[in-house]
Formats: sequence, structure tokens, C-alpha cells
Amino acid sequence: MNVLVLGSGGREHALAWRISKSKLLKNLFISPGNPGTAGIGKNVELEPGKQNIAEFCKTNDIDLVVIGPEQPLVEGLADFLRSENIKVFGPDGKAAEIEGSKSFAKELMQKYSVPTAAYKEFDNTEYGDASVYLKDYKFPAVIKADGLAAGKGVIICNNFIEAENALKEIFVEKAFGGAGSKIIIEEFLEGEEASILAVTDGDDYVLLPSSQDHKRIGEGDTGKNTGGMGAYSPAPVITSRILNEIESKIIEPVLEGMKKEGRKFSGCLYAGLMITSEGPKVIEFNCRFGDPETQAVLPLVGGDFLKLLYSAASGKLDKKAVNFPGGTAVCVVAVSGGYPGSYKKGLEILGLEDTDTAELIVFHAGTSRKEYRIITSGGRVLGVTAVLKENDLQKARTLAYGALSRIKFKDMYYRRDIGIKALKRES
Repeated sequence: MNVLVLGSGGREHALAWRISKSKLLKNLFISPGNPGTAGIGKNVELEPGKQNIAEFCKTNDIDLVVIGPEQPLVEGLADFLRSENIKVFGPDGKAAEIEGSKSFAKELMQKYSVPTAAYKEFDNTEYGDASVYLKDYKFPAVIKADGLAAGKGVIICNNFIEAENALKEIFVEKAFGGAGSKIIIEEFLEGEEASILAVTDGDDYVLLPSSQDHKRIGEGDTGKNTGGMGAYSPAPVITSRILNEIESKIIEPVLEGMKKEGRKFSGCLYAGLMITSEGPKVIEFNCRFGDPETQAVLPLVGGDFLKLLYSAASGKLDKKAVNFPGGTAVCVVAVSGGYPGSYKKGLEILGLEDTDTAELIVFHAGTSRKEYRIITSGGRVLGVTAVLKENDLQKARTLAYGALSRIKFKDMYYRRDIGIKALKRES
């Protein structure tokens, strides 16, 4: 097969890396890709626009397009390519609204009795009403931009002053642009977070190994939300009993509900969960593979991943295409100093050649090539992933952090507590 992966981040590097191991693969193209994907396929620069992507697919006999980021999915790229008879892994625009609009996702969950936090929504004409509502709120409260905000549109407020500042930031200063024209004010859920990725054709599904992301910039889950500072897989908080609950109370009713709403979901349904004392509850849904969870999960997937994606895109999921032999993976994200605020680009990255071992993969997220040098080009720069065949989280952490100590760029920052919650749970 000839395959095109769309995107340039760590998630797309991980997808391309896993697809590159398929016996079914003939040619692998990544657009635009990054210096990491250049080593496993061919990076191609495509002119913006759906038609240009379709023309490339026809010229190069592309058998499957894998769309990495959420924005093109929400904008209906999958619909357009399918209308041109091109096979796509990824939901259509109507189904992608499960991520594109938090209020839609909440209404869907309410309608189909899917456990989630209590909430109320307000638009930017209701600034005063939102403020009045928060005056008597039992804090903490979670305030979310309704639309796409690159994983950063969530503010946790511990008191009314913080909540007022959040309203001002979203509605007045427009910190999240158009994504913040409507907000959700949501109950703060107590518990431990986990992520589940379901590869589905809309009817049937395969759950990939569980994982836990670390969203906040600071150790101990402090500071601002980011696109993700690291992940590990599997997450011991997801026991077999809880996994059964997630399937029966969340994944299955949502897939069934989406079908009933005329929005059949085909692709990767990501469930961001809080495991509370009352059981698993949904924090958010995404319409694509999680980032950085994908960098920790895919190394633990055996079998033929391309075969799984192709079968889902063809409407007949092959659940036997992949297997899960066990093991542990830890991904620690190295970011530019100042992220998620302003940061410098163009800084040379040193030490990448010292991390090439059987148990280490460095996924490129925000990098580019300048002559013979690899330089920073984004906030999240690298996802350093350690992978073991055995279940040994401590050893995997030691490997990942050992590799990070050999990589250097100016003002590089990473959290040193990725996976600590799981170790505490194990002990």
C-alpha cells in the first residue's frame, strides 16, 4: 500500500513509525512531516487546500490517508477526500464535532447517559450571567473554551477571583480566539486521569493499551495546561473491572449515540477520563489519536497496525490485525523554555545521536532541519520514549530520563515526575 500521513508533530511521527513496520506498506509519505519522519518515509510539502491533497493522492496512487491533527478533521477534510474516492482513516466533519464543540459532546453524553461532570454553558453575550453564576459556585471550577484550542483551552479556577480572570481572558482578551466565543463551566472531578484510544469503524472497535497524560506544565500537576508533557502506558489505574465499565458505559453508548445522531464515527475515538470514586467519567473526547499518549501506546501494539487502520477505514474492522504482548512505555516531552507562553525557535538540538538504542525512540514534535543541524521550531520539541518488553515502569523511567540528560538545547525544560502516580499506586 501507498500511505499518506498528514501532520508534523510527535503524534504523526509515532503513527508513521508504527505504519512503517507493516508488511503491507509499499511507500510512506508524510506531509509536511519533520526531521524524524524523514528517516522512515518521504516528507512532502503540499500546497494548502483539500484539492491539492486529493490531487497528490491520485497522482501517487495513495491507498490510505491517515489524518493526524484535529483541525482538518473538524473542517471536513475526510469528507472531501472520500467524495474523491480516496480511503481515509479519520472521522467526517459531523462526527469530528465531538472534539470541535465541547457543548455538543456534553449534550450527546447527557442524552445517552454517559457519565461526565455537571456543567453549564455560556456564550460571549452572557459574560455577566456567567459571572453571577460563578459567584455562588462551589469551587474549584473548570472553565473550558468550547472550540479547538490546541489542548490549552482549559482553566482550573480555585476561587471566584481566578474565575473572573478566566472569563476576562477568554471573553475580553480572546486568549483562545474564536474557540472561546462559547464556554463550558464544569464541575471539578476528583480522581486520577487516564486516556483510552478506541480504533473504530463506527460499529466495532479495538481498545489500545491505556495511558496517562500529564497536561500541566509543572511537576505535581501545577501551572498552566499544555498540549501534554508526557505519558506512560499502560496506566495501572485502569483495572480490568474499570476497563469493562469504560466499554459498557462510555465507548459503546457514544458510538451507538453517534450513529443514531447521523454522525457515525470512524477513526480513533479518544476518551480523556477521570477515574473517580464513583467510577470513570469523561473529561473530554477527541476525534483523533492523543498527543503525547500515542508515543507511549503505539510501541506496545503488536501485529500489523496499518492493517487495522485500513480495515477501519474500509468499514470492516479487523480486530485480529493487532495484538498486545505487554510491556511498558514512558514518553517524556522536552519543551522550549517559556512554553506554553512565548518561547524562542531556531535553537540547535544536540545529543540526538546518543539516544539510538533498541529501547529508546525519540519522536520529533517541534523540530526542523537547517543545513546539517536539527533545530527547535515549536513549543513541544521532542517526545523521548523508553519501551520495555517487561512490565517495569521504574526501569522505563530511568531509561527515558537517562536519554533526556544526553539531549541539549538552550532553555530545554521537562517534567521529572512522569509516571510517579503509577509507581505510588504500585507501591
